[in-house]
Amino acid sequence: MSTKATRRWGRASMASLLVVALLTGCGLPAAGQPATDPVAAGPLPDGPATPVGRPTGAAEVRPSSAPVIPVSYPATGGNRWSVAPGETTPGRATAGRLLRYRVAVERDIRGLPAKDIATAITTTLNDPRGWTAGGAWRLRRVGAGEPTDFTIYLATPGTRDTLCQDVPDAYTSCRNGGRVVLNVARWVKGVPGYGATVETYRQYMVNHEVGHKLGYGHERCPGRGRPAPVMQQQTLGLHGCTANAWPYPKGKARYSGPVGAYDDAIPRREGAYSAS
Repeated sequence: MSTKATRRWGRASMASLLVVALLTGCGLPAAGQPATDPVAAGPLPDGPATPVGRPTGAAEVRPSSAPVIPVSYPATGGNRWSVAPGETTPGRATAGRLLRYRVAVERDIRGLPAKDIATAITTTLNDPRGWTAGGAWRLRRVGAGEPTDFTIYLATPGTRDTLCQDVPDAYTSCRNGGRVVLNVARWVKGVPGYGATVETYRQYMVNHEVGHKLGYGHERCPGRGRPAPVMQQQTLGLHGCTANAWPYPKGKARYSGPVGAYDDAIPRREGAYSAS
């Protein structure tokens, strides 16, 4: 074959090879691209491949699966109860007589799970300013079916009257024998003119009614501008004192006032409630 023919064949062959490379997409690198690309990553050995369309390392945002249930309750519930589980760790107090209590929430009350109510009550009773500070008592929450000394109920206003068996007012809370009854209306709304947060009022109502179970009666304001004793009926009026939720506010000696009660009027009865 002549030199010219060889050159013509070589040019034709190279042109044919270029066409084949373009059609198959391989063999020739693009301008500026390395001759060999890294091998595409497959599935991880211990997990699935990275999902398409999400950058590696990006956080996946998931909406909460627990819906928020607005607080609501009827004027009178069905007197059926959900009992919270017992404490998993011992209380703070290590000395004094042990009293076991359970926490029950009326099932018609929505948006206030028994476990959450029990946590709030136990936190109050285990506080270093609470009833165990004097060393006479230890308080421990137990679950359903366990031996108990008293039960703390969160009840609708009408069921409060059934459990308390006193003058039916559907407004206050009470203690009746082994029943410590917290009115859910007060738990949710507090009382007008209290001058403190609803959380403080809840701590007060727990300590006040449990105080009755421990044998303490009503007390009066010891002086204008001073903290109200926890055994004062702060729900009905402060009488010149300031709101106080604790029997041992300084963690030492019990804070008290003169024995006795005021002749305060009880507000009108309340009906059903819904936060929505």
